[in-house]
Parts: sequence; structure tokens; C-alpha cells
Amino acid sequence: MSLVIGLTGGIASGKSTVSNMLKEMAITVIDADVEARLAVEKGEPAYQKIIDEFGDDILLPSGEIDRVKLGSIIFHNAEKRQLLNGIVHPEVRKRMNNQVEAARARGEQVIVLDIPLLFESKLTHMVEKTILVYVDRDIQLKRLMERNALSLEDAEARIKSQMPLSDKVPLADAVINNNGAIEDTKKQVIEVLNAWGIALT
Repeated sequence: MSLVIGLTGGIASGKSTVSNMLKEMAITVIDADVEARLAVEKGEPAYQKIIDEFGDDILLPSGEIDRVKLGSIIFHNAEKRQLLNGIVHPEVRKRMNNQVEAARARGEQVIVLDIPLLFESKLTHMVEKTILVYVDRDIQLKRLMERNALSLEDAEARIKSQMPLSDKVPLADAVINNNGAIEDTKKQVIEVLNAWGIALT
């Protein structure tokens, strides 16, 4: 029987780092952001629905959806944002579920769903266990400013737009503290997996 784990975090918390560690351990990681991009590609069911709702002036000359243009529309309009999410999210969930079934059919003992908004989008029903990658807010701020070359103001605005990591801690089955060295983070990941009966090869 496969164990399906939901991996989540916040901006600049180190979730991608942990995701890459799991991949290096030969664990299947299904990334919600990647699936969201693939779900709106030309020929996919969501692609036509988006054009029907937003018009074909959101298309690039290649016929692909202009993500920047679409982003600028929904960024300032909550109703349009909900409309887009209503089209894209069910497709993303379907794609992820199909991959989970395929991994189960291959007999994989653990499958990780990398979902940034796992708690906010109330998607915990898709997984059996949850891991939160946590960092203190001052470290999160510093890493975000360095990584994205942002001003303090811009970095704070991005962090504030998300549910605080401290609010997610009580919701998670396991918390990886990513304030320290990368070796320390990896050690915690292995400890969590071992505690859940996952033998790493």
C-alpha cells in the first residue's frame, strides 16, 4: 500500500529544496505548479475554457496562453481569479490523481504531492500525511530578498499575501525546520520518513 504525503511550505521556506531531496531518494514527487502549467497548454480541456471566458486576446502569437497578460487580469480582479481557479484547479487535481494511481500501479511505497497551498485550498483530503517546511519569518524574509532581489517592502508584501507559516504548524503531521544547514534539513526529512515506516534504499 502506498503512502501519499502532501508537502507544503511558504515562499522561500525551502520547500523546493526538500522536494529535490525526496527526488534524490528516488521518491516520486508530483508538483502542483508543474501540473497547473501543463493543464493550460494548447489542446488541454482547460485551455479552451479559459479562452471562452477571457477571450483570445490573452493568447500569444503562438496560440499559447500569455501567462503574464492573464496574470495581470486576475491579479486585480478577485472574481476573475476565482473564475480561473474554478477552471484550472479541478484539472490539476485530476492530473495529480492520475499520476498517484500510476505510481500505485507501479507499486511505489511512497508518493509525494508538492502543493504550495495545501492547507489554504483545503486539499488535505488528497493525502494521508502532511509535511510542512518551516522557517522563521526573519530568515524567510532575508532569503526571499536575496533570492528574488526584492526590496524589504516587496518581500514583506509577498509573505503577507500567504497564510503565515506559524499558522500552518499545528495543521501539519510533521514539520521540517529549515532554519539551519541543508544537512540538518535532510536529516529531519529522513527521520520523518523512517517514523512513518518508509525504508529508504
